[in-house]
Amino acid sequence: MKVVVLGGGSTGEHFVGALRRLDPDVELTLVESRLVGGECSYFACMPTKTMLRDAELSSALDRAPGMSPQRPDPAGIWSWRDWVTSGWDDAGQVEWLASQRCELVRGRGRVSRPGVVAVDGRELEYDRLVIATGTTPAIPPVEGLDRVEYWTNQEAASAHEVPASLAVVGGGPVGVELAQFFSRIGSRVTVIEPGPRLLGRVHEEAGTLIGDVFREEGIDVKLGVAVSRAEPGVRLTLSDGSSVEAERLLVAAGRRLAVDDLGLEQLGVSVGPRGIETDERLRAGENVWAIGDATGVALFTHVGKYQARVAAADIAGRPAKADYRAIPAGIFTDPEVGTVGRTDGDGLVSVRWELDQTPRLSTYERPKRKGFVRLFADPAQRALVGAVAVGPQATEWLGQLTLAVRTATPVEVLADTIQPYPTFSEAIFFALRDLQDRLA
Repeated sequence: MKVVVLGGGSTGEHFVGALRRLDPDVELTLVESRLVGGECSYFACMPTKTMLRDAELSSALDRAPGMSPQRPDPAGIWSWRDWVTSGWDDAGQVEWLASQRCELVRGRGRVSRPGVVAVDGRELEYDRLVIATGTTPAIPPVEGLDRVEYWTNQEAASAHEVPASLAVVGGGPVGVELAQFFSRIGSRVTVIEPGPRLLGRVHEEAGTLIGDVFREEGIDVKLGVAVSRAEPGVRLTLSDGSSVEAERLLVAAGRRLAVDDLGLEQLGVSVGPRGIETDERLRAGENVWAIGDATGVALFTHVGKYQARVAAADIAGRPAKADYRAIPAGIFTDPEVGTVGRTDGDGLVSVRWELDQTPRLSTYERPKRKGFVRLFADPAQRALVGAVAVGPQATEWLGQLTLAVRTATPVEVLADTIQPYPTFSEAIFFALRDLQDRLA
């Protein structure tokens, strides 16, 4: 069996490993025009979290009595980040592909006819086709923007400079993470968000809290306004008539699915408003699977990898289907924001526990900052369906809530679970205790 994978980002790469574990004889070919490992490895998850970590450590010293504040050294940050990204060299990942007996074909692949993918004049025959083409930065239709030099996440994550001032268009996860990072290493930052709060797709209480943190740190947060015109310099005219000037402009206005001009119409593949339509086994058509951001289910690396495992199992003839009830998400601001499952909907019972009422926070920082855990339960099932956590390392201790949602563990069992003391996880116990009272 010959399998061709279009797209060598984290999802496509993970699929290769997953299928090879299940089928030692399959012929694998991966097609990628850029770096193997993709956006996450070189321009998103890995470099940005490295950058944020250094700035977080420095900021933490301000809240640790007895420690001397230490400002971040940009040169050291760039050095660490460049090491994590291997200097934007994918030789290590190419070597790994070879170890999996997967041929790498450099170039942009397109279906020329059913059963054949063309890559720069070369034809690759396949029995099974996997589409893992990911996304590209979305650029809003702003007057004059095409005449202004600007960063996307790619330039910001690979920068070796600290601009004196930075205007960030977009208050989603990418925008807020990079805004806080550059602010903490010395830039004067303005965030421009058309919606009523930062992190508009996250629970409103989390977005409101992060907005308050940003203002306390000196970041200018402009909500409910959009950029109507851009001029070189950088000068931005906003929808309310005001203006913003900055040395650098970062456009963080979301992502655009990279599914155009792939020849998929020849295969009966449907591309909807969200992305390539698939069934629960990630099948998009006869002998065609789609995984990762291209499906539009949730634009997270971990979801793409999960889908890669499901698709690999299905291709190998194993029973598998995707279950999206408990998709975790992490935003690596300081404090972190972690979410999982459903956090809205009629009939849900919800409780909130303030993190500053949890003993661990007293031992972690002084003065204590705001944070919380909010749980959402279905009263009929008496089980969690979602959660939001804002606080130090929230993306780490969210894990048990992800498992609880996925397994529909009864609230009574969760509340009877022993949480270690003193940890942030203890906040989950306090929230569950209050949730039991609400469900009584």
